[in-house]
Parts: sequence; C-alpha cells; structure tokens
Amino acid sequence: MKFLFLCTGNSCRSILSEVLFNSRAPEGWVAYSAGSKPSGQVHPLTIKTLQNLGLSTEGLSSKTIDACEQYEPEVVITVCDAAAQEACPLYLGGAIKAHWGLSDPSHLDLPEEEKLQAFLTTVDHINKRLDALFALDAKKMSRPELIAEINKISHI
Repeated sequence: MKFLFLCTGNSCRSILSEVLFNSRAPEGWVAYSAGSKPSGQVHPLTIKTLQNLGLSTEGLSSKTIDACEQYEPEVVITVCDAAAQEACPLYLGGAIKAHWGLSDPSHLDLPEEEKLQAFLTTVDHINKRLDALFALDAKKMSRPELIAEINKISHI
C-alpha cells in the first residue's frame, strides 16, 4: 500500500512522517512526502532529529506534489496544523484522504535544544498514529471501513 504525506513546505512534518513510516512499515507498504509550496530544503533540525534517532536521511528532499504523481498513492494524509490556519494542500485523485494535523516545530522561536525537544514531541505524535495505522488489518477491511479507521487515527 502506497501512502503520501502532504504539508505546505515539505521540510519537517511530512518528511518526518515519511521516514518514520518507512522505517517501520509492514512489507509492501511505502510512504512518500511532498508539499504544496515546498521550501526546497529539508529543515536542518528534521535531519538532526532523524539522525539522533538512528534513521537514514539519505536522499531526502523537499518536493512538489507534482513530483509524486508517479507514485499513485492509495492513501494521502495531510499533516498541516489546522489550528495554525495553514492552507493544507489538496490531492486530487481516487486516493483515500485523511488529515492528521500536527503543529510545526520548525516555526517555533526557541533555543535549539528546546526546538529539538519539540521535534521529538512531533515524532512521538507521528509514532503513536503509525502504531494505530499499522495495527489495522487493512486487507480485511472494506474501503469505507479503512477510510473511517484512518480518519479516526487523527484523534490519537
């Protein structure tokens, strides 16, 4: 099953989601990430956080939604923070769509150590949602059941 994590800048939350997903995904599941207005670079603290967790950052880049069309995702998850009034990107197509809003730690005006802690908090939120996602028996679920369950995960 192919997943696409979307946000605006594709430098922090969607990249973290992509890497954390791929580091733990069941066989046959893969994730990509993109942004509606990509920043053009992965945030340095995203890289540092992933490296501190022992996860590979090789090949990561900030890319547009158009660059991901070839992946033909079955599930598209937006990770913008609705509370921050961000314009979350839309992905048109037949994919299952869900919104798992996450605060953006890269925009916090904090000393680096505190900001890194905020990145780890974001990682914790993502991992809790991935735990719930990977616990689903997706093969035995109808499409409407799967849509409902993936959307419920946003409240975790």
